[in-house]
Amino acid sequence: MRDEVQDYYGKTLSSSEDLQTDACCTAGGTPEHLKPILSKIHDEVMSRYYGCGLIAPDHLEGAHILDLGSGSGRDCYVLSALVGEQGSVTGVDMTREQLEVAERHVEYHREVFGYRQGNVRFLHGFLEQLHELELKQNHFDIIVSNCVLNLCTDKAAVLRQAYELLKPGGELYFSDVYCDRRVPDELTKDPVLFGECLSGALYWNDFVNLAKQAGFADPRLVEDRPLTIDNPKLEQKVGNLRFFSATYRLFKLDGLEPACEDYGQAVRYKGTIPNAGDRFVLDKHHVIETGRVFPVCGNTYRMLHDTRFRPHFDFYGDWSIHYGIFDGCGTSLPFDSVEGDGSASAGGCC
Repeated sequence: MRDEVQDYYGKTLSSSEDLQTDACCTAGGTPEHLKPILSKIHDEVMSRYYGCGLIAPDHLEGAHILDLGSGSGRDCYVLSALVGEQGSVTGVDMTREQLEVAERHVEYHREVFGYRQGNVRFLHGFLEQLHELELKQNHFDIIVSNCVLNLCTDKAAVLRQAYELLKPGGELYFSDVYCDRRVPDELTKDPVLFGECLSGALYWNDFVNLAKQAGFADPRLVEDRPLTIDNPKLEQKVGNLRFFSATYRLFKLDGLEPACEDYGQAVRYKGTIPNAGDRFVLDKHHVIETGRVFPVCGNTYRMLHDTRFRPHFDFYGDWSIHYGIFDGCGTSLPFDSVEGDGSASAGGCC
């Protein structure tokens, strides 16, 4: 299937117009601060873009970023503008035709962004074998990926190696396609469904468990949208399977707990992150308004305190008292809090 994918993206597809579904297409709603950057990206790079999301998290100035499955380089060049000359972007892809497009325009983008030296490089390699490339462990501030993990045959290996390459406090921020159930084996062998980012998609709960096994203890969903196929032949093949494009952020942090625990902590966002003056979006359930004291669980506290976001927040509370499960993260005490309310049996084994 790896050869099939290389042929699909290197030879079958000549532009995004050749895609048969919208799985590998980013939806509208580009943030305003990214539009001027995107307008400077070379036309050939843009035409060979096959992504399903936006992989530009906040506060990237000076960051060292690794893009897994960088393709024609669109995201790498956008990120190169955001990290500045003090930062760097490394793209890895297995399809030589895509890499040739990306490498052709390194000098063009250096000049467009006004840099004295380029801050982008591209490597040919397989994401399941990142350890074979010239990449330092504990080096990258952020790893991104855009609609590529579903194309990998050993997704667990990619997640494990991404964890090893990240600095402590770094994050894997990526968009991919997920399914509402496990895809039948016969469909995973269909080259078109696989190349269209559908039949290689993980069942979302399998992904969460793989991420945790790799060391990312508390995966956070940032945004998601349902995917439409709009191709009668392919729709018939997939039947009742439902697919979604979703963006997750996974932090490399020691001490994260399996559940969201309450220690009476809170944060206050200062509004000082560029392009996020009114609010900071950590994930889908944590939209933090500027100036408001915002109660958080212990894991969220660490995601803000032990990462690049720390200077932009005030922190309240410590770890001296544990108050139980944190209701604000979507979990609650499974036992009755009021005796005899009828919601559960009083029997010990019932």
